Amino acid sequence: MITPPRFSTEVVAEQLRDGYWLEAADVDGDGAPDLVGHGLRLGEVYWYQQREGWPRKLAADGFRMPVGGDFADITGNGLPDVVVCHELYGPIGTIVDPDPEGGKIDWIENPGAADKTDARWERHYIGRATGMHRLRVGHFTQTERLEVVGVPIVATADVHAVLPLVMFTQPDDVRTAAEWPMTVIDDHSFRMIHGAEKKKGLVPGSDLDSLLLASDEGCTWLRYDPERGCWLTELVGTGELTQFRRTGFKGSGDLDAGGLGGDPMAYVAALEPFHGNTVAVYTKDGDGGWQRRLFDVFGDPNENDEGPGHQVVCADFDGDGDDEFLVALRGPWPWQGVMYYKAIDAARGIWTKWRVADESVARIAAADFNGDGRIDFATIAYSVQNYYVAEDAKIVLHRNEIPRPS
Repeated sequence: MITPPRFSTEVVAEQLRDGYWLEAADVDGDGAPDLVGHGLRLGEVYWYQQREGWPRKLAADGFRMPVGGDFADITGNGLPDVVVCHELYGPIGTIVDPDPEGGKIDWIENPGAADKTDARWERHYIGRATGMHRLRVGHFTQTERLEVVGVPIVATADVHAVLPLVMFTQPDDVRTAAEWPMTVIDDHSFRMIHGAEKKKGLVPGSDLDSLLLASDEGCTWLRYDPERGCWLTELVGTGELTQFRRTGFKGSGDLDAGGLGGDPMAYVAALEPFHGNTVAVYTKDGDGGWQRRLFDVFGDPNENDEGPGHQVVCADFDGDGDDEFLVALRGPWPWQGVMYYKAIDAARGIWTKWRVADESVARIAAADFNGDGRIDFATIAYSVQNYYVAEDAKIVLHRNEIPRPS
C-alpha cells in the first residue's frame, strides 16, 4: 500500500530581496538543524536559528555574488563552518561573462560560543578557479583532512569550453593559511557542470565520499580509488539531447542518487538539461549499464532557452527503507513548487508522484528538523536577476507528517 505524502508548512522568512542557496546545519550546536541561506545579489549570508520565529542572523556580508555552498567542521570545535564560492560573473551577470579573476572560495568561521551567535563570522580564503559555481566538502581521497572539491560551470574562453574540476586540501593551520593547496582532478572531461552532489556509502566498505556530476556530458559518477591512486568515472547517462538544436543546451542540470531494496545507488534522478524542464530517472539494467526513462516535461524552454527545474533531492521520506526524490521548480506557475516521486516498481519504470509545495523553489534542504525520526525539507525561492525573480520569495519549512509504516 502506498501512503500519500503529507507535509505541513511553516514560513521561516518572507519577502526576501533575493534567494538562491539553502543548507540545513546545526549552527548553534543545540541538536536541532538550523538553516543557512543566501541569494546572489546582496552578498549577505544568513543563518536562521530554529526557535520560535526563526530569528535571522547575519553571518557574513561583503561577498560579490555568492553562489554555491556547503558546510563542515573546519576548526574541529564540533560546530559547522560555512564554505561558499563567489564572484562568478562579470558585469553582465550571466553565464556568458565569467569573471576571469573570480571564482573564489571562502570558509566562514562559526564563532561557536553561545554569547557570540549574533556576531559576524570571520572569513578565510581557500582558493579560486574561474567560473566556480558549486563546491562540496568531504573526504574524497582520504579521511585525515577535509577536502573541498570546486566545480566551475563555465570557462573564460567559451560557455561550453572544457572545465577544470579542482580539489583543495585542508592545511595544517586553517586560520593562518593564505590559501589551501590545490590539485586538478580532471581538466578534459566536463563542460558546463551545473549539479554536484556528495554521497557517502556508494562504494561498499569505503568511508570516502563520491561525487555525482550533472554536465553537458550527462550524469556522471566520480570516485577515487585509493588502491589504484586515481579517480574513476562512470557515465550513468548522456541526458537530454533533443533540445540542443533549439536551445544550445544538452546533458543534465542536476541529479541525486537514490536507494532501493538495500542498494544505495539503485537509481539516479535527474533534471535535464541545464536549468532544464525534463525529469528523467536512470535505473540499472541488469547488465552493468543504465536505462533512462523520461518522467515529466515541465513546460517549454523560455525566451532564455531555459526551463523551470533546478534541483533534485533523494531521501527516505516515508520511512519504508527506500528513497523517494523531490524536484525543485522555480516557476512560473504552474511550473513551480516541489514534486515528490515514489517508486512502485522501478525496474519496470512505474512510479507515482504528488505536488507537495506550490511556491517557487531554487534549492531544497532535507533534514529531521524536529527530531521525530522523519525527514522534513525546507525550500528557498529562486529570485535571481537575469534568470528568474519569484513574485513572493520566501523560505519555507515543510514538516513531514507521513504516517510511519506499522
